[in-house]
Amino acid sequence: MKDFVIIGHKALTTGDFSLNDLPGSAGRMDILCRCINSALFLSHGMRRDINVHLVLLGEPDPGKIIRFNGEELRYLNPDERSSGSLIKKALEKDATDFETRSTPGVWIRRGGLEKLIKEFSENKRKMYYLREDGEDVRAVTDLEDDAVFVLGDHMGVTEEEEDIINNDNSETLSIGPLSLHSDHCITIILNELDRFEQPKKD
Repeated sequence: MKDFVIIGHKALTTGDFSLNDLPGSAGRMDILCRCINSALFLSHGMRRDINVHLVLLGEPDPGKIIRFNGEELRYLNPDERSSGSLIKKALEKDATDFETRSTPGVWIRRGGLEKLIKEFSENKRKMYYLREDGEDVRAVTDLEDDAVFVLGDHMGVTEEEEDIINNDNSETLSIGPLSLHSDHCITIILNELDRFEQPKKD
């Protein structure tokens, strides 16, 4: 499985928001919804080898993680309102330290970035933090097919969060010299992985 971690600094942490106003009523939840769709959808299908972890840090109850698992996911359509609806249903559940399933393929629990990174590190998972000044992704010859990619939202990533991300299992990776939207970064990364995994023709 490939894992994408998206930090939502303002994303609302209760289900009390309008699906008709995801940017305003839900703390830019629209960004996270676009990331879900970019990570999971193909033109005529879905990527089943993907986990998307949304780290929700907004008010009124910060510190929740929602996980979308492509292998088991159901009821998701390729639009922001659909993914927003699944997030909303997850947030209506009581979040504990252990995952609770809200709908098929969607789980919620308490926790933040530090908890996730620690779990990935303990499992020896290779982590890539996406930033403009990192190593060019096209220069990487050993991009692992079960890697973890960490991205910020419209607010980027704080210095404190960078300190959490940077460890023995992590590298800083660049997909280009310009700052791009998080969902666009995911699309590019997956395209690079698709090309990297495709058998080369003689």
